[in-house]
Amino acid sequence: MKPPGKLAGALLMIPVPWVFVLTYLMGAGIGSVFHIGRFPDSRFLTPAGLLVLALGCALAAWGWFIFQSRGTTRVPGEVSSTLVTWGPYQFTRNPMYVGLSLAYLGEGCIQHQAIPIILLPLTIGYVNRVVIPVEEERLHAVFGREYERYTATVRRWL
Repeated sequence: MKPPGKLAGALLMIPVPWVFVLTYLMGAGIGSVFHIGRFPDSRFLTPAGLLVLALGCALAAWGWFIFQSRGTTRVPGEVSSTLVTWGPYQFTRNPMYVGLSLAYLGEGCIQHQAIPIILLPLTIGYVNRVVIPVEEERLHAVFGREYERYTATVRRWL
């Protein structure tokens, strides 16, 4: 199993939830400084955002608690002790990342901030191209064919 490159290794030092938070704050800051990127007032946007935020938090927490209960790592790049394939992992190989993405989107709706939502694909792209490949390589190295069977039936995202 080869170690991630220097840039990927350095980027993996930032916990993934913080990548979501920092990107959101950067977008909110840009919107605030330049007075751009506010959604028009809508009586549906905030309640919809609350629902999406709650669903995202619940999904991310569900995945996290399953890992916690099985005593396996939640840190990208560390070696997992258990291949989790139940609960939300039956539907997505990355429910914590899906949940964080939904929570981020929900917060943007609650705050009526478009710029952070416009930046969300950058975070998802980073997770998809830098973080997940490292995780998948490690999982394949540890679990081999069992992991291959799992990836053949469950999608990376949705």
